[in-house]
Amino acid sequence: MQRRSFLGAALSPVALAACGGGDDDNPAPPAPPTAQGTAIDAMKRAVAYMDEKVSYRGGYVWSYSPDLTQTFGEMEAKRTMCWIQPPGTPSVGNVFLDAYHATGDERFYQAAERTALAVVAAQHASGGWNYIHDFAGEDSLKHWYETIGKNGWRLEEFQNYYGNATFDDAGTAVASQLMLRMWLEKKDARFEAPLNRAIDFIKQAQFGAELGIANGGWPQRFPHYAGSKAGMPQPNPEQLPAGAHAGMEDGDYTLHVTFNDDVMGENIKFLTMCVMALGRTDLLDNIGRAMECMRAMQQPGPQAGWSLQHLSRETNGRPAGAAAGARTYEPRSLATHTTQTNIQQLFHYFTLTGDRKFLARIPEAIAWLKTVPLPADAVQRNALLNGRTHATFIELDSNESLYVHRYGSNIHNGAYFADKDLTNTLSHYSAGRSIDIAGLQKRYDELSGMSDAAVAELVARSPLKATQPTALPKYFGIREVDFPDLFAGAKMTTPVVPQTEVDTLVADLGTKNYWTAPVPEVVNPYRGDGPATPYTGTAYRSKHVGDIYDTSPYPADNPPDIAPYVKRDKPQFIVTADVIRRLGRLIAFVSPVV
Repeated sequence: MQRRSFLGAALSPVALAACGGGDDDNPAPPAPPTAQGTAIDAMKRAVAYMDEKVSYRGGYVWSYSPDLTQTFGEMEAKRTMCWIQPPGTPSVGNVFLDAYHATGDERFYQAAERTALAVVAAQHASGGWNYIHDFAGEDSLKHWYETIGKNGWRLEEFQNYYGNATFDDAGTAVASQLMLRMWLEKKDARFEAPLNRAIDFIKQAQFGAELGIANGGWPQRFPHYAGSKAGMPQPNPEQLPAGAHAGMEDGDYTLHVTFNDDVMGENIKFLTMCVMALGRTDLLDNIGRAMECMRAMQQPGPQAGWSLQHLSRETNGRPAGAAAGARTYEPRSLATHTTQTNIQQLFHYFTLTGDRKFLARIPEAIAWLKTVPLPADAVQRNALLNGRTHATFIELDSNESLYVHRYGSNIHNGAYFADKDLTNTLSHYSAGRSIDIAGLQKRYDELSGMSDAAVAELVARSPLKATQPTALPKYFGIREVDFPDLFAGAKMTTPVVPQTEVDTLVADLGTKNYWTAPVPEVVNPYRGDGPATPYTGTAYRSKHVGDIYDTSPYPADNPPDIAPYVKRDKPQFIVTADVIRRLGRLIAFVSPVV
């Protein structure tokens, strides 16, 4: 079916007559456009351009040169590829559906439908999604992994083709949410089966009771791939400083219980949406087991925090539930930002269930965070720690901060390591985090001080108590939908967008029908494997990219300080996240929720 374009569209004479125009000799002057009409017209033109010109079969990556000859996801992408990982294809589909909700215009639904079908095409046979999909087929995707992916030094998740799906970076969660919304919108059967496969995937991937403490958790990837990396090479180990240690101490991290990128919170949230919107009360058991797993994985005092990942089973003499290492720049340790996120999740689980067990050990976690602040002179010693309050990683037992570094110039001659030196840390993976201890304490005090009657009233409005299918929030692309937005009577309001901002958005769109913004990162083109010869310099240790053989993205205005790199302005690209943001602002102006 040919899609109707809004590019240069005009009303036919018949349509004009039907609209009540004057006689041909003395036509009535056209009515001046309204502010809302101008905004909708801009939305139509931008969405049509994205759908018809920018997308590949409805799929999207993260950024495009205006002539579409360069395409980037988290790494350089082939034109035939789409990125599932936000802000990729599902994120675009959600904002297109938001535009339909704001206007009722079917063209926006058609764009959302085409993008959602691209997500369906990208769905793994197991029911989940990988970070990326290649419409040219698996051989083309494997070629990408064997060339561009393999040489991305800092992007270990792209260095090997696993042929399965992932929970990392919320890709499966956001894709599943889009399937749910598309099915609910018009009950189109093309989205029912993919939705059910996604739900089944989350259920099947969840660890069971046979794993004890890991019951209810999720791995990073599923189904498990027997060829998953159990370690990374450590070329030129003589460059490793005394006392430092390499990562992946616990082997294949795709089998660990994963909290990284809030995997557990995202899965619970999607299943909660299915309970309230579909009446799937059978999922309450999966939700309950996951909540209990998060609570059970909190480590004993005095280090009462969480790691990015925890062992799902006994490994090399260490028990299930113990903190585990993940990628080579994620050492075995406790993670301060993950601890903060999990505390916030436990707040949600208390409001959803009313069970005070979810609050019981939060004071221990807050008390532990208070013991591990950055030293007072941290920023003076390392500018990359500016605005941070805590080190990212805290060593087990000693309770001392760990900092990650690297030597070399590419994946073939370099490696990552951790020690206790807070200088010369990575730029692409922050050595420090901003932990809001006061905010955590305040929220704990509010919730723990609630009377039983107040808790009962709150739980009565919980989406987990829905007795009949309940509507989801109107918009998903303006900001992330979170648990409080799902309670009965909750209103997910939109921001106030002034007319002056709309005028700017329309002017920036112009007649070209697309927006550009500085692209966050650029890449070196693939030129083969880099040299394995030791590199003993320091030009790459605190940069996003290594030598010219490294395919890792980096900001154009902050390259390594070594030839042939030169600092330059970030080029203007069609940036998917920026398009989503601008459409969201126009949507909020056209049809606000107040």
